[in-house]
Amino acid sequence: MVRRLAALLALLLLAACTGGGDGTNAAPSPDVPGDIVVASGRDVTGKNGIRQQLIDVWNRQQEKENTNYRARLVELPGSADEQRSQLLGALQSGSASYDVVNLDVTWVPEFAAAGLVRPLLEEVIDTDVIESVAGTARWDDKVYAAPFNSDVGLLYYRRDHLRDGGVQRTDLSGGLDWRELEELVDTLYEHPPKGYEKGWTTQLAAYEGRTVNAVEAFASAAQDLTLTDGDGHYNATVAQLTQGIGELRRRTQTPYLLQDAVHSDEAATLGDFADGRTTFLRHWPYAYGTLHQSFTDEQLGVAPLPGRAVLGGQNLAVTAASQRSAKAVELIRFLTGKDSERCLLDAGFAATRESAYKDDAVRCTAAPTSPSPSGESADRMPRDPAGRPAYARRILLPALQNAVQRPRTALYGAFTQTFTAQLGALFGDSPPSDTALATSLDEALKKALPD
Repeated sequence: MVRRLAALLALLLLAACTGGGDGTNAAPSPDVPGDIVVASGRDVTGKNGIRQQLIDVWNRQQEKENTNYRARLVELPGSADEQRSQLLGALQSGSASYDVVNLDVTWVPEFAAAGLVRPLLEEVIDTDVIESVAGTARWDDKVYAAPFNSDVGLLYYRRDHLRDGGVQRTDLSGGLDWRELEELVDTLYEHPPKGYEKGWTTQLAAYEGRTVNAVEAFASAAQDLTLTDGDGHYNATVAQLTQGIGELRRRTQTPYLLQDAVHSDEAATLGDFADGRTTFLRHWPYAYGTLHQSFTDEQLGVAPLPGRAVLGGQNLAVTAASQRSAKAVELIRFLTGKDSERCLLDAGFAATRESAYKDDAVRCTAAPTSPSPSGESADRMPRDPAGRPAYARRILLPALQNAVQRPRTALYGAFTQTFTAQLGALFGDSPPSDTALATSLDEALKKALPD
């Protein structure tokens, strides 16, 4: 009897140390049937968008199998910064029973370090996941999430503007650098299209958009600059920051940038570009489908962003408090599987798996696009012979593979607030010199990200 008791205690201790089969550190316990609540930001594919459609498909499977589980999507209001605050508050206080959270890629270290999400098995990220994207799901040598949909900065341009302005080269899909872009803008200044004001616009209001644009400029100017090391500690020098600020200043000079950009977010810049106020626009992949609802391929083009582009996107994680963690992992595997990723790509998101871009046998059969009430498809997005967005394999996939991450740190909220606030001086009435601003930024980041 003593030996049997000792053996039982040993087994219990082993289970407590190794965690359950769902990849968590806690001792295994049976899941509680019921709603698996998925908290997420707004779906840019619209009401009853592709995320909800995929969840509906999974729910139908569960109903057919009589599992007594059902997934329910809860969309959080507000900006990305506001959604982060809501999720942090809800998980820390236990005021909301979320099982799965859709985290911005920059939030993963913070939520993992705070113990708000569970580590997962390595198998949730296989070799089909784009390598640069896979890195966003890890922290402290563990996997804490599964990449759901990705994002990367792209350059949209008006082909009709280029033609009207006397520019011979109207296909820029092969890419260009900032010097070439400036030369095109100089040409347009001599022969401005109707309604044209400035060369380009981007998101420079005092929110995450400014951080993204600045990181792209910094990474382009000093390619070895990451701002933080592998442990999330600040590691830049004043000289590197000076280079980055100089590049950001160059990109935001009055002759080229629409001045409204300093106060603009994604929606505002999309509207200004569509209205013809600029010829070029830095934006995300979902703008491809949105803009093609109004423009034809003869009027609109897309190209890699000159210089380095920032990686964005969202990853799915299981909350530490979930009572349905094993089933939640099953749901995540479905939502991030090959067929689902192809559905996300077809709907306008950037897929996280290479097979979605390369393998014609991988199709979106789970949630086909619905026609309009008249029976005609409302989809005007240009597509390749396999049905993908036409630019996906040649432009979007390489952009994702070559993108850079924003600083990886558990204190990302403090970083981005400091970074955004400090760089605001560059857009004021009396901007400081590059060196002066770099010195001030260096001191502020040392305080925000202590060793």
